[in-house]
Amino acid sequence: MKKSRITPGPGQESVWDYPRPPRVEQVSGKVEVRFGGALIVETTNAVRVLETSHPPVYYLPLADFAPGVLVPSAGTTFCEFKGEAAYFDVGAGGSRVPRGAWTYPRPVRGYEDLSTRAAIYPSRMDSCEVDGEIVQAQDGDFYGGWITEGIVGPFKGAPGTRGW
Repeated sequence: MKKSRITPGPGQESVWDYPRPPRVEQVSGKVEVRFGGALIVETTNAVRVLETSHPPVYYLPLADFAPGVLVPSAGTTFCEFKGEAAYFDVGAGGSRVPRGAWTYPRPVRGYEDLSTRAAIYPSRMDSCEVDGEIVQAQDGDFYGGWITEGIVGPFKGAPGTRGW
């Protein structure tokens, strides 16, 4: 059973106001990801995907990742909206996360901005930041959403939310 929608306060947005199918939008500001004790990506050219009931998923330019951090991994999955996803293992500082990042190398129409970017599961990193704010990872880790103070739910992803 879905919890009641949280009413957003000033400067906040509700994931229940996000569209379905999802929308891609440019992010203003700086996004940083740390893993294995290193800054593995810093960018001001991120996009985020907004979908009803989900915290935003941030996609960061492949070219902005430190060299060697993303290693192509076997296997794919399919999104009914974006198409076929390919995965990367994420490695830095002697640490490695299998399939810790993904991309859509040949996304369906409307999602072309994702073809040169990768998303990262924030729960598997040391930290992810948006304009200096440390991101909270979406429960469940299936969607890889990034929760900031400006986002309210409830959020799909935790056990018992699959049918929302």
